Amino acid sequence: MREKELRLALVCYGGISLAVYMHGITKEIWRLTRASRAWHEGAEPLPGTDAIYHALLGELEERGSLRLRVLADIVAGASAGGINGIFLAQAISTGQSLDPLTDLWLSSADVDALIDPAAAPSSRFSKMWALPLAWMAAGRSAEAVDALDDAATREEVRAKLSRFVRSRWFEPPFGGETFTGLLLDALALMADGPRGPRLLPEGQPLDLFVTVTDFGGHPERLPLNSPPEVIETEHRVVVSFSDEGEAVDMLAAVPELAFAARATSSFPGAFPPFTVAELDAVLARRGMVWRERDAFLARILPRRAAANGADKAVLIDGSVLANAPFRPAINALRDRPARRQVDRRFVYIDPSPGTKFRVGGRGDTPGFFQTILGALSELPRQQPIRDNLDALATRSRAIERMRGILDAIRPAVEAQVEAAFGRTLFLDRPTPKRIAAWRARAQATAAAQAGYGYTAYGHLKLAGVVDSLGALAEGAGADRRARAALSTVVPTDATGAEAVDFFRRFDTGFRIRRLRLLARRLGELEERAVVGLEPVREAIYLSLAGYLDAQRTDTREALRPAARRLRHEPAAFLDALAISLDLSRLDEETDERLASALAALDREARRPLLLAYLGFPFFDAATLPLLQGEGVDEFDAIRVDRIAPDDAVAIRTGGAEATLKGIQFNSFGAFFSRAYRENDYLWGRLHGAERLVDIVVSSLPPSVRLRAGRVAAIKRSAFLAILDEEEPRLTAIPALIASLRREIG
Repeated sequence: MREKELRLALVCYGGISLAVYMHGITKEIWRLTRASRAWHEGAEPLPGTDAIYHALLGELEERGSLRLRVLADIVAGASAGGINGIFLAQAISTGQSLDPLTDLWLSSADVDALIDPAAAPSSRFSKMWALPLAWMAAGRSAEAVDALDDAATREEVRAKLSRFVRSRWFEPPFGGETFTGLLLDALALMADGPRGPRLLPEGQPLDLFVTVTDFGGHPERLPLNSPPEVIETEHRVVVSFSDEGEAVDMLAAVPELAFAARATSSFPGAFPPFTVAELDAVLARRGMVWRERDAFLARILPRRAAANGADKAVLIDGSVLANAPFRPAINALRDRPARRQVDRRFVYIDPSPGTKFRVGGRGDTPGFFQTILGALSELPRQQPIRDNLDALATRSRAIERMRGILDAIRPAVEAQVEAAFGRTLFLDRPTPKRIAAWRARAQATAAAQAGYGYTAYGHLKLAGVVDSLGALAEGAGADRRARAALSTVVPTDATGAEAVDFFRRFDTGFRIRRLRLLARRLGELEERAVVGLEPVREAIYLSLAGYLDAQRTDTREALRPAARRLRHEPAAFLDALAISLDLSRLDEETDERLASALAALDREARRPLLLAYLGFPFFDAATLPLLQGEGVDEFDAIRVDRIAPDDAVAIRTGGAEATLKGIQFNSFGAFFSRAYRENDYLWGRLHGAERLVDIVVSSLPPSVRLRAGRVAAIKRSAFLAILDEEEPRLTAIPALIASLRREIG
């Protein structure tokens, strides 16, 4: 049975009131990961789509000989996507439920609930003259409301739009403290609701990134040739959280999660800018204590905190500068633990793709206000993600090229290893002592065979190790500029005895790359139905986990005193780091595991694995320059999937225009009607289920297909399960539910 992890790195776009639609999608992602955990634990699934996903995983195992585990371990979001990303990450990390949030979204994501009491119109006659102008400005949205069959919904939208338009002018109509209170309510509902197990394997970290815009900005030094340094203002802020792979009660302190959610969704003009004082005031009224306040502010706003100004920061919507936060998610791919083959997907959720600007009038030139508003707000938010996709594609192409090179040079490398050791090597029973000696001999042989090219490889490897040491130093609290001191105590000759000792003490990357190559070779043998390999798999991934933990930058508390003195005592820091890493112990444990596992195999199964392991110095010298010294963390190309209305066509075509109400009034539409929110939430679940089935099925090997019509039948079962579950709750849209049942058939 082939094992694989389908790992989802989720990137959630902004979308204002389309947050309700995204709640439906993230709810399905949560259900899929919950069903996957149940499948692997041999537990019965919960009813609804959990049971559909559970059965699908069983079918993949039965028909495709693929035991698949689905997990979401990286979440990045901006604005509305940031809020949903926070709630989803909290549910995955803690085992809390997203179900209690649905009623809150449907009832509280409403103009009447969000509007600041001080901004509400004093009477129904206030600014009545503004209504016709607002209705004309609504354009096609107004036409859509007029065309509604349901008179009650039509009047609800008109009345709430009236109150919204006639609220306080030249100040945001929505209340900041009101919204902060709702976010705290949502987190409390999750904490008080049902709770299951953590939805990630032990040791697999959940990383969350939320983008925020620092309106005033903070100074950053940029090195130049002339002048040597300039000061620029940086406005981008990424608020990050991680559970470090452990089961936790909360992903972070409640005020910190509320801070991130409120700041990332502070949409300009609708909500007032967010400040720490606002959160302090709401917490004080509720009697909540934020003990980690100063440490949190120092972590996410270090430049401001250093100047004692973190609590004075003015923060606005994260989507202003980073509506599609791929970059922090890409950076999080480093040092991901792996226990089996990985199928890495970047899945981005775009609630309203396609053309964002429609030029009105008789010509092709936008009007005065459209030009100004577009330049100030919409254009920066709607930039395409081509640069991010190009970065992922470049990474994937490098991995594919590397794999091609590995396959091409394998016969020559195996011949070199056999020449160095003789064919009797594979008749010997491996022991820890023998494996350690074989490794050293293979390394020396590779250096001799590579000639002068090995010198360049050694310097590249040395530079990579120094960079990783600098990252570890910063993680332990060293000043970024202190990293330069490390260059004074590292070897200058990358191939001499001093360098060999340095690599033995600090080169975790080499060890990780070697084990990942061995894991890939193991996977190839499993595809050929070689039996008895499970002990080798366990040995590889247990050892890999140890090295990955050693390379993490967030577990170096004991190094803090030495890191603070790095600039003046770099050698002392390296000595302390070597003790902390303890790579000699990890090497001994790895040798013991591999020796025991390989000794149990017959000679024909053991031979290719030993050739790959001992031949790694040859492979690394050939491929590390291609990867610019970084190696690879997940040994397969990354694929990108999108979840959007345009991609889910099993029930209804036409994209967002044909399905969603929240796109009206410049994406504020769902704030004006409970029926609109029910509509978008239901479509979110339906679209999410459809696309997740597609993504799961696409993890099958190219040679394996489900029988004709089976995927459509699975989707239909999921759609009907969603309608059956939601019909009692969604009482404002009976006509839509009836129509959907007819369309699904």
